[in-house]
Amino acid sequence: MHAWPASDVPALPGTGRALRLHDSATGGLAAVEPGPVARLYVCGITPYDATHLGHAATYNAFDLVQRVWLDTKRQVHYVQNVTDVDDPLLERAEATGEDWAALAERETALFREDMTALRMLPPTHYIGAVEAIPGIVPLIERLRDAGAAYELGGDTYFSIESDPHFGGVSRLDAAAMRLLSAERGGDPDRPGKKNPLDPMLWLAARPGEPSWDGGSLGAGRPGWHIECVAIALDHLGMGFDVQGGGSDLAFPHHEMGASHAQVLTGEFPYAKAYVHAGMVALHGEKMSKSKGNLVFVSALRHEGVAPAAIRLALLAHHYRSDWEWTDAVLDEAVARLERWRAAVSRPDGPPAEALVEEIRAALADDLDAPSALAAVDRWAAAQQADGGADTGAPGLVSRAVDALLGVAL
Repeated sequence: MHAWPASDVPALPGTGRALRLHDSATGGLAAVEPGPVARLYVCGITPYDATHLGHAATYNAFDLVQRVWLDTKRQVHYVQNVTDVDDPLLERAEATGEDWAALAERETALFREDMTALRMLPPTHYIGAVEAIPGIVPLIERLRDAGAAYELGGDTYFSIESDPHFGGVSRLDAAAMRLLSAERGGDPDRPGKKNPLDPMLWLAARPGEPSWDGGSLGAGRPGWHIECVAIALDHLGMGFDVQGGGSDLAFPHHEMGASHAQVLTGEFPYAKAYVHAGMVALHGEKMSKSKGNLVFVSALRHEGVAPAAIRLALLAHHYRSDWEWTDAVLDEAVARLERWRAAVSRPDGPPAEALVEEIRAALADDLDAPSALAAVDRWAAAQQADGGADTGAPGLVSRAVDALLGVAL
């Protein structure tokens, strides 16, 4: 599966700062200090309704992570998956009468278009669940042969008791985990499971549903969590720098994935930091496909909203905060874009070297994009009020906003 084209990232004078991010596994800020090649895995979409602003906010956060790392002169090895076969996709295809594979292909293509428009840097590897199946099956067989997985009614489950570190990602108690498991694709009430929280590794073939050869597992398809683990281990290995996604993935997805990988390899941790973006609401409720209260990036673009304004609307909120999309949020972003473009279009302005360092400092401090935007606002206001004599300043500001915030002026 191919990703989307990369936009150029301008080079800036000097060097970026070391990044600190909030780690869900510790509940505090962690210094993220990769080697020369930073390794990042961000969980991708299930392509039956893409790309809403909740998606965009999450991928915007981890795009900033990449940009901070690139500014420190590192390479970034970024992997993202596409869950192109799963229950929600099959349910939508059945409801609409569309072939499930065609639906997945169409929505994935739309996602690529939206990511390109928003200037999100593409992953190094963009891998679909279906194409990963040949690598998933052997991992499940290894877990089963090691006694960490068991069969129930033809399906194969992972035993959470096999990982002594289970629970360390989300830091939730068993009762909270059970509630979230039921809400987020698990089946805690299925009779016969060793533990209600045990997640599915391999779903045996069901009539009318797609299935693949699972070797000794029989025909079927993979569970959600093992999909990402197989892709991450194949392309990044254990102990990669950041596992990212929305806050609703901390449990069960990232918790289960970490346990799968740790039992498979006998190593700890799966990722050095688990970083989660907040949720975006509309009309007082979290945007979700089940509620149908979605605002789509493609719809905004078709209405003539500049992608740079959409991105500024996302950047105006700290990535970990839960916030609500309103017309006022978009109007403010459109006005900000106009002010910034007017400022950098002038032939000279106030010196901008200090502004570049302000942006760097803000982003290095747990991706504080709102503070970075405020710094650019101050420079633009000074430009408007007093002008300046530095002929290189507007160009430097334009390059810095592009390189560090992904906004093309």
